[in-house]
Amino acid sequence: MSERRKLPIGIQTFEKIRIDNYVYVDKTQLVEELIQYKTPYFLSRPRRFGKSLFLSTLKSYFEGRKDLFEGLSISKTESEWKKYPVLYFDFTGKSYDSLEDLIEKIDDTLLEYEAIYGKRTESKDVAIRLRNLLKAAFEKTGNQVVVLVDEYDKPLLQHVLNSEVEDKIRSVLKGFYGNLKSEDQYIRFAFITGVTRFDKVSIFSDLNNLRDISLSEKFSAVCGISQAELETNFVPEIELMAEKNEISKEECLAELKKNYDGYHFSKNTENDIYNPFSLLNAFVDSNFGSYWFSTGTPTFLTKMMLDVHFDYESLENGIDVDSRSLEEYRLNSNEPVPMLYQTGYLTIKNYEKEFCSYTIAIPNAEVKFGLYKRLLPLYAGFPNDDKKIEIVNFLKELRAGKVNEFMERINNIFAAAPKKSKQKCYELDCQAFVWLIFKLMGEFVLCEVQNGKGRSDAVVWEKNAIYIFEFKIDKTAKEAMEQINSKDYPIAYKNDGRKIVKVAVNYSSEKEQLDDWIIE
Repeated sequence: MSERRKLPIGIQTFEKIRIDNYVYVDKTQLVEELIQYKTPYFLSRPRRFGKSLFLSTLKSYFEGRKDLFEGLSISKTESEWKKYPVLYFDFTGKSYDSLEDLIEKIDDTLLEYEAIYGKRTESKDVAIRLRNLLKAAFEKTGNQVVVLVDEYDKPLLQHVLNSEVEDKIRSVLKGFYGNLKSEDQYIRFAFITGVTRFDKVSIFSDLNNLRDISLSEKFSAVCGISQAELETNFVPEIELMAEKNEISKEECLAELKKNYDGYHFSKNTENDIYNPFSLLNAFVDSNFGSYWFSTGTPTFLTKMMLDVHFDYESLENGIDVDSRSLEEYRLNSNEPVPMLYQTGYLTIKNYEKEFCSYTIAIPNAEVKFGLYKRLLPLYAGFPNDDKKIEIVNFLKELRAGKVNEFMERINNIFAAAPKKSKQKCYELDCQAFVWLIFKLMGEFVLCEVQNGKGRSDAVVWEKNAIYIFEFKIDKTAKEAMEQINSKDYPIAYKNDGRKIVKVAVNYSSEKEQLDDWIIE
């Protein structure tokens, strides 16, 4: 059995990883590429993708910590190891309930560096203090300053549904980051990370020299783990995981790819990237579990999908967007697609050069099933996403052919939803709810399927049966069954050999639940 190595789960400090001998995937060749220029950089990546670790790597490099880079790619080419003053602003790990919380966070960081490089003003304005700090650090050390900002947008994302607080935060950050251009004579290098891409007419409107490398092919693997890095750096972990799960190494690699791979951050969709957080946790547990969603999902995002009656099928089939949709995003937009991409629920699957457009879809099985679990209670009528729905019970009943019990279970969930706060359930929401149940059960389900002389609402392929669903709202199940029969939906499956089960359903908006169904 292979020996377990130390994997850096939750460790975002390059120094600690190197000193304590944790496994490190060498990204320093990309550091070499970046430091050649003095242009400020911006990088957007989903949460838990290694942005903080890469910033920490840059910090150690610019602090001249040659000892930490021994044996890494950059150690073969770097000879100077010059020490620069580094200002590191970390917006992770704190809740920003008000503008005052943001000011306090920036103030604490500025006080730390003002104690080192000198305080040149009594102003309480954080933008003025940063401007003076840049000059003070330059004058004291004789070297230009390095500015690193981790998760610049966290304070904004926390108030995406509160425009008043968001605007105040946006105004403060705009003035603060404006120094990166106005005081560039004092700056050697600047690197900003976040989940959402910057809006050029807002926070970074004055930073027209900012280089966004979020969609750069050269830097697509700056965060995350590529296929080559996986197979080169994690051989012991792959072998141990295969052994624990009693599968071959090839089968283990295939399962890892299915669950955690599939991200693309450039037009070249051959460069697959794995989610590093999920991958490392899977290795530690020797289990193909769901890890990324355990770190939290923005509630506003799933609610936004429900409010706009989002086409849930497009999550898998793909959504066509232009390049501007991926490069810029206004946080007060009611369009969830750009945010779904930027937060990692969707990723690039194809690029059409002729039209400069992308096709984006769900990256892998972990994201797909995690997102579906979040959406399910919302479509059932639980706006606070607090209803636990056990999919295994649905699966057991359907496999046993207990279709009536299956429908009763669905109806019980609708009936239990809070009546007054509940979103009104339209036919689309009922259809979506059933579709999500079947998807989570792992069965093959299609909605709006062309059959016979029309389109059935949903068709489910199970091992021993094919289920044809038709939904109505404020009508009758009889009308729904008449539609199934008159349009001859079952004709497409007459030679399949499995039993065909027709399920006609009516939803009552007055009762806010299913009031009638027929099974034939």
